[in-house]
Amino acid sequence: MIVESLYKYVDYILYKLIIIPALWGLLIFCLLQHGRVKIKSTAQQEEEKRKEREKKLKIYVAARDACFSKRKDGVWDDEALQLTQQLLSSNPDFATLWNYRREILMHLETVKDEDEVQKIYEAELFFLESCLKVNPKSYGSWHHRGWVSARLPRPDWARELSLCDRCLSLDDRNFHCWDYRRMVVKMSGVPVDKELEFTDRLIGSNFSNYSSWHYRSTLLPLLHPESPEPPSPICEEQLLKEYELVQNAFFTDPNDQSAWFYYRWLLGRAEREEMISCVYVSRDEERVAVAFSRPVNVSIFTYSPKKNSIFTLKLPSIECRASCPCDIYFVLLGTVCRPAAGARCWCRDSATDQELFRSELSVEKTSVLQSELQSCNQLQELEPLNKWCLLTIILLMRALDPLGYEKETLAHFQTLKEVDSMRSAYYSDLCSKFMIENTILKMEYAEVRVFSISDKNLTTLCHLDQLLLVTHINLSSNQLQRLPPQFAMLQCLEVLEADNNSIESLEGVYHLPKLEEILLRNNKISTLADLQPLASCPKLKRLDLRGNPITQTSSIESQLAELLPSVTELLL
Repeated sequence: MIVESLYKYVDYILYKLIIIPALWGLLIFCLLQHGRVKIKSTAQQEEEKRKEREKKLKIYVAARDACFSKRKDGVWDDEALQLTQQLLSSNPDFATLWNYRREILMHLETVKDEDEVQKIYEAELFFLESCLKVNPKSYGSWHHRGWVSARLPRPDWARELSLCDRCLSLDDRNFHCWDYRRMVVKMSGVPVDKELEFTDRLIGSNFSNYSSWHYRSTLLPLLHPESPEPPSPICEEQLLKEYELVQNAFFTDPNDQSAWFYYRWLLGRAEREEMISCVYVSRDEERVAVAFSRPVNVSIFTYSPKKNSIFTLKLPSIECRASCPCDIYFVLLGTVCRPAAGARCWCRDSATDQELFRSELSVEKTSVLQSELQSCNQLQELEPLNKWCLLTIILLMRALDPLGYEKETLAHFQTLKEVDSMRSAYYSDLCSKFMIENTILKMEYAEVRVFSISDKNLTTLCHLDQLLLVTHINLSSNQLQRLPPQFAMLQCLEVLEADNNSIESLEGVYHLPKLEEILLRNNKISTLADLQPLASCPKLKRLDLRGNPITQTSSIESQLAELLPSVTELLL
C-alpha cells in the first residue's frame, strides 16, 4: 500500500507540474499563431519587391517619355505641368524637367492675368516644399524656388525666411538653404544687424556651424568697418569681441575645426599693399623683369591680361639718353628706356624687410596677437596634442616674429606630423614655405645675393619671385622632387646646387641666361628628356650628374655633348 500510494503521488506531481503546463503552453501557442500570415522567404520578398520596382519604373518611364514628347512638340499645357509634377515629386533632381517646367510657367505668364499668375506661383512654392521633404539638399528644387520667388508678383519674403529658419533648424549646414536665404535677405532688404543676430543664435546653439561662422565673416566688415572705404576689415573694438566669442568656442570644444577656421580668418584679415618689390634691367639680354609684392593683373607686359607676381619684357631697340638706373615709372607706363651699352641696373623696394611676407602690425595689434598667443599656449597646455591649437600657435608666431620663434615653430611642426600623420605632407610643405621665407629675410638683412637653404627637409619651393636678383642658390640635402616652372624667374642665377635630393624633373630650369653651373649629384634623373630644359641655358659650362640613374645609360656622354654643346665640364 505504501508503494502504491507513492506511485500515485508521483503521477499526481508529474501531471500537475509538467503535463498541464505543457498543454497550456501548446494551447497559447496555437492561439497566438491563429490568423497570422505565414512569413515569406527572403527570395519571395525580393522577387515581389523587384516586380513592384519594375511596375513603378514603367510608369515613370512612360511619364518621362510623354514629357519629352510634349516638350519636343512645343506643348506647354496644364497636362505637361501635372506630368512634370508627378515625376519631380519622386525625383526632384531631374534638371531637364525643371527646365521644361519653367518654360511652361513662363508661357502661362503670357496668357494669365497677374492674380492668376500669383496663385500659380504660390502653388508652385507649396509643391517645392514637398520636393524638399524628399531631398532637403536638392540643387534643382532650391534653384527653382529662387527662380519662382524672383518672378512672383507679390512675394512673401517673411514666409520664405521662416522656411529657411525651419530648414536650418533641421540641418544648419544645408548650404543650398544658406544660398537661398542670402538671396531672400538681399531681395527683402533685411538689415545687416538682424542677420548678425541670426548668426549669434545659431552659433550659440551649435558652435560647430561652418556656414554661420562664414556668414558672420561677410557681415562684420559691412556692419563694423575699420574705414569707410570698401573693402575694409572690421574695426579693432569689434575684433576684440570676436576673439572673445571664438575663444569661448574652441575652449569649449578644442577639436571642433569650424571655430578654428573662423579664428584664422580673424588673424589674417589684412592684405599687403600692391607695389613693386624689385626691378631688374639688363642691357646684355635686352630684358627687363619686374616683381610685384603680390599677384596683380598687368596687360602692359603681355599681349593679354594675366595675373602673376613677376613679368618680363623685351627691351625696345632704341637708345636712351636718360641716366641709369631707369625710372621705375617708365616700366609701369610701358615705355622702358634702354640703358647705355653694357649697363645693368637693378633695385629693391625700400619697404622694411620684416614686412616682406606679412602685413605691418601696429602696437595695438601686436599686443592683441601676443595676448591671443598666450591664450592658445594655455589651451595647448591642457590639450597638448590638439592639432588646431598647434597650427594656430604657429600662425600667431609667424605674424608676430617669424625669426624669433623659428625654433618653437619647427618643434610644433614636428609634433603636428606625429599627431596628424595623415596630413604630414601638408605640414611638411607649409613648414618648407615658412623656412624659405625666413631664409629670404635673413638674406635681405645680410644684403647678399646668395640663397642657401640646405639640409632643411624642404619638400616644395615657393616665393621664387623674391629671388629675382639671386646669383647663387644652394638647395642641397633636402627632399625636393622637382624644380617647378617658376624657376624660370631667376634671371640672374649663375650657380645652382641641388645635390642629394629626389629631383626627377628640371622643367623649371628653362631659359636662364646667366646659369653657368648646376650640381645635381645623387638625384633621380633617369632620361635625357629630363635634361632637355638645360639646352635653353646658353652659358651652362659645368654639369654634375654623379649618382643619377641616367649615368648608367649607354653612350650618355656623347648624347649629352650633342644636347649641351656649351658644357665643358661634365661629371658622370
